[in-house]
Amino acid sequence: MANRIFTVSEAPDLDINPHLLRTVRFTAPTSGVRIDDADPSLIDRCRAITRVVHPNAAFARTTALRLLGIDIPWQLADDQAVHVVTPRRGERPQRYAIRPHFCGQKQLDVVDRFGLRITSAAQTWLQVAHGLDRDSLVGLGDAMTRRKNPATTVPALSHLLRETFKMRGLTLCREAVDLVRPGTDSPMETSLRLIIVDAGLPEPVVNVPARDAAGQFLALPDLSYPGLKIAIEYDGDHHRTDPATWRRDVERRQRLEDAGWLIITATADDVIRDPGRLVARVCAAIRTRRARLER
Repeated sequence: MANRIFTVSEAPDLDINPHLLRTVRFTAPTSGVRIDDADPSLIDRCRAITRVVHPNAAFARTTALRLLGIDIPWQLADDQAVHVVTPRRGERPQRYAIRPHFCGQKQLDVVDRFGLRITSAAQTWLQVAHGLDRDSLVGLGDAMTRRKNPATTVPALSHLLRETFKMRGLTLCREAVDLVRPGTDSPMETSLRLIIVDAGLPEPVVNVPARDAAGQFLALPDLSYPGLKIAIEYDGDHHRTDPATWRRDVERRQRLEDAGWLIITATADDVIRDPGRLVARVCAAIRTRRARLER
């Protein structure tokens, strides 16, 4: 039976020869347990591991991010270990292929997905903080509170942070949480916003609908200054290579321009190679629009 999960001690009751357990048919995600699948999913590997770890254990860190479907920051992308956290040191699993942790709390903040105990998005954000810089931590918070299918909320991040008194990266988290904005769609939007804010410019709002004088919906700019009618849009490669996306972009921008909006289009070069160029364009646009309002 595919994806059958069992402990080694259960093999005889399943009429599985012990010698067969060492063949490529079965995967051993950790000692004492097997999966009847040569290439099991992360979910099945974790389901198998739950058979041999303490009931209080939960999957954590990058393992939790993957199980929760949250984009992993590039600094952590190579971490393929299965991370398991427990409230008490003595409950940590001491088995191969498991990275054990303990949090020193009486109770973990966990969610249930796929029948697995997983640290909540907010708890996971705190767990990985010490391995990230400020911008990446803000980006991860934005990803967790994204516009579509958010995994947590900014108040939840703030609440758990207030309840945490000792943790590596705590000071950085306190700085980053004030910069997290819900409703984003991509990491590049976050990077654009932080470049603008760090340059001392007013912070643009995130994904706020642009409307015409009659209140009719025009578009949903990535970033904008509604009072100045300035929209800042990030164009990734798919905007250029996908014809349908390109046509929608043209139509949306035409509606904005017809309603008197000024559009600033940013690319990866503006974020990665020459952010000063973007800052100069935003400065010029703000200056022009403010001058027009004063006349």
